[in-house]
Parts: sequence; C-alpha cells; structure tokens
Amino acid sequence: MKLCKSFSLLFTLLVVFTTFAQRREAIPFSDFEHWVTRNMRESALLGGNDRTLYAIAPDTIINGAVAYRNRGGSPWATSNAYANVVGIKKASCTVVPEERPGEGLCARLDSKLEVVRVLGLVDIEVLISGSIYLGELYEPIRSVNNPYGKMTMGIPFTNRPDRLVFDYNLTMSENGNRIYSTGLSPKRVVQGPDSAEVYILLQHRWEDEDGNVYAHRVGTGRERFTQSTRGWVNGYGIDVHYGDISHETFFRPYMDLLNGKRSYSCMNSKGKIVPVQEIAWGAPDEEITHMLVMASSGCGTAFVGAEGTTLLVDNFYLEYNE
Repeated sequence: MKLCKSFSLLFTLLVVFTTFAQRREAIPFSDFEHWVTRNMRESALLGGNDRTLYAIAPDTIINGAVAYRNRGGSPWATSNAYANVVGIKKASCTVVPEERPGEGLCARLDSKLEVVRVLGLVDIEVLISGSIYLGELYEPIRSVNNPYGKMTMGIPFTNRPDRLVFDYNLTMSENGNRIYSTGLSPKRVVQGPDSAEVYILLQHRWEDEDGNVYAHRVGTGRERFTQSTRGWVNGYGIDVHYGDISHETFFRPYMDLLNGKRSYSCMNSKGKIVPVQEIAWGAPDEEITHMLVMASSGCGTAFVGAEGTTLLVDNFYLEYNE
C-alpha cells in the first residue's frame, strides 16, 4: 500500500512538473470559432454569380465587392481574395470554416482549380492552394503576374518559442501528379505528388535608408505532409531550431533561406510592399523581430498543386519549455 501511494505521489509530482515546465501561448483567433462572411456578386461578364468569401476575424457580415483588410485584432490572412482586373470583379475562395464534431469550428484549406467562365465559356483555370498565414492581403488583386505582390508575411514578435503546436486532419489528392495552371497559359502536369505544409519562421529584420528590407533567419520550424491521416491528429508539434540549420541531418531544401524569387514581402516604413531578403542565418541568440506562421494545402509554390487535397487545422499555439 505504501509503495502504491509512493508511485501515486511520484506521478502527481511529474504531472505538476510537466505543467509548470511548459507554457502555452495561443495565437489569437487560432481556435477558428469566429469568421467574417463576405457576400459579393461577380461581374456579369463572368456570369454574375453570387460568391461568399471568409476571413478569420470577429463574426460579422460584409455585403458587396469591397476590399478587405484585417480587422478586430486578428493577425490572420487567407488565400481567399477579391480581384478586380480592369473593372471585372472575381472572387476566389479556398479557405472556409468547417464543423469539427464536438470541437466547434476549424479552418478547411482546399487545393482546387478556380474556373473563370466568360460568356458561358471556360476561359481561364487557375490552381490555388488554400492557405492561412500571419500577415495581410491587400485587395483588390489586379493581376496574377506577381502572386505574392499583394501579400505581407509575418507579424512583429520578440519571444523564443520551442515549438508550434496545432491539430490537423489531412486528405491528400488521389492524383499522383500536380497541376501547374496560372490561367495565362495552358495547364500542364508537374511530375510528383503534392504535399501540405505548416511552418513557423523567426526573423531579425531591418530596413535600409532606401526602404529595402533584409532579415536574418533566427528560428526555423517547417514540415511537409504527404500522407492522409485517419482523422484528427491532436497536439502535433513542430520544433523550432535556432541558428544555422543548413548542416543538420533533418535539414531539407525547402527549409532554406527565403531570398530572390522565393522571398515573401512586408510593408516598409515608406508604405510600400517590398521583398524581405533573408541574407544569412542568424545566431541562435540573435534578437527576434518578426514571426511567420503559415498552413497550406499545397507546398507553397504559386499555381502548383494537386486538386482535391484538403487540410483541416485548428488550435495553433506556441509552446515554451521553462
């Protein structure tokens, strides 16, 4: 009996120690219980269809084809977009709220072909992967020539988390290959299956006198998923590795620095959207100024994906070992 009580006490102490050894910090609105519903009508030239887009923010309804900006303190943007090209209005929706049995709502991210029909004819097909990310999308979209030109990635952030934790449920496309389709040229097959992706990147950014923005990559946690799950995987963690990871055994090319054409963008102090050039790996203890978090049903390459891949995500938070 004394032995049983000793083990019981030990187990209790371990639970208490684990509780105090880890601190969790939820990313705002990452329970995905609140959504903006945007109702709009596309141009008559495209059929005049009524469309609904969604944004992750306090519950409200917006009627009409109006540009959306983050509201209510939400740091999240999505791949959903309102486009207005030479007066022609078009809506694209690849991220929607979905019921999660017994858990409220989650975010559903789909890879699919957006079809634009002009006067009843199939004219343009664009492959879009459903994505959510910390940042903003500046609507309306005016062109598909620069898909990241209206996106700003990352939010101010100074902490040093040990991992990004979330719940996910993945259904991979049954197609063995991907599709590349921009709408500007005929779609073509890209050999090899697609993958869903989730990442957290921590940067130290600075701006020069000309408004150019540069960064050191201080922390990296990035993973791609290629296998469908059997339902929900809860509390999945992606570790954040600090400093130069390019020589580590777990390093993969997609974890590398984001520069050149791979750069994401930010709004500089002059009010202009410019690329953030990651010019070097940061020291493990270097000051952090920004955090990027993204989840996508595709592998991050614009206009490339496998139609039919669906990624459900919920409950993002940062975990700290203390």
